[in-house]
Amino acid sequence: VQLQASGGGLVQAGGSLRLSCAASGRTFSSGTMGWFRQAPGKEREFVSAISWRRSSTDYADSVKGRFAISRDNAKNMVYLQMNSLKAEDTAVYYCAADDRAFDGNIAAIWVRSGVNYWGKGTQVTVSS
Repeated sequence: VQLQASGGGLVQAGGSLRLSCAASGRTFSSGTMGWFRQAPGKEREFVSAISWRRSSTDYADSVKGRFAISRDNAKNMVYLQMNSLKAEDTAVYYCAADDRAFDGNIAAIWVRSGVNYWGKGTQVTVSS
């Protein structure tokens, strides 16, 4: 299984970026896909996820209202539209996927259960 993330880069504060993640080797159309991030000197943290189950979504409080997650099951891809970016959004963003379809508080459940598959990260740098 490979999760290939792309779309990272350098952007000024207030700008936008769109991350994409393409999954190969396995279909996650019935599971959960999402994004985590890790800033320098900090632990990896949950950002957003979307589950097949009723297309449930979940966001970290720090990105609610600014980020939007979506998925294309036919292409086995997940996207993260990031708007109104802040310097504190600077991090390596990792695509994540799971065969299980979570619902409700996806962040808490997924973190507690453990992520099945991780992709290599893509760097997002927001200059202030």
